[in-house]
Amino acid sequence: MAGHSSAVASHTGDNPFLRVVAALSTLAGWCSAAMIVSAVAITCQMIVVRFVLNRSTVWQTEAVIYLVIAATLIGLPYVQRLRGHVNVDLIPISLAPRPRFVMAILTSLLSIAIVSIMVIYGYEYWHFAWQRGWKSDTVWGVRLWIPYLALPVGFGLLLLQLIADLVAVLLGIDKPFGLEDS
Repeated sequence: MAGHSSAVASHTGDNPFLRVVAALSTLAGWCSAAMIVSAVAITCQMIVVRFVLNRSTVWQTEAVIYLVIAATLIGLPYVQRLRGHVNVDLIPISLAPRPRFVMAILTSLLSIAIVSIMVIYGYEYWHFAWQRGWKSDTVWGVRLWIPYLALPVGFGLLLLQLIADLVAVLLGIDKPFGLEDS
């Protein structure tokens, strides 16, 4: 094990672009947290309706599923900003500053490329659902463009945060992988 990492939340400096992206990522984190709290509240309400009032539920299970999935997707940029994603930092920690910088640029560019593809396909999927009026095959019959909107929005905000992370490293505002040189 490499021990405790010295990585911290990404830095913004005085750069207005980085500050706006950080604010958007933080707002996304709050929205994600609100969705989780809502899902828990709906689950509690569903338990009362089912087991105390002995009635059937119509929309609760589906709503909880969509809220948890949306919270996961919308929360992506906030977790990226805090560097909270699972990572293996053994290689970056063992590298000298220059190779670490090169590795950070390459991994950032690769991440941006992959997430860009997810944004494109997420938008396409959402647009099909919206344009064709797709509805779920449940009693509730929710219009699917609403929960599917989390795909392009979540990945779009993650893409923006990844670009901001790359810009911060290129401008020297942040260190590669958030690691200080030792």
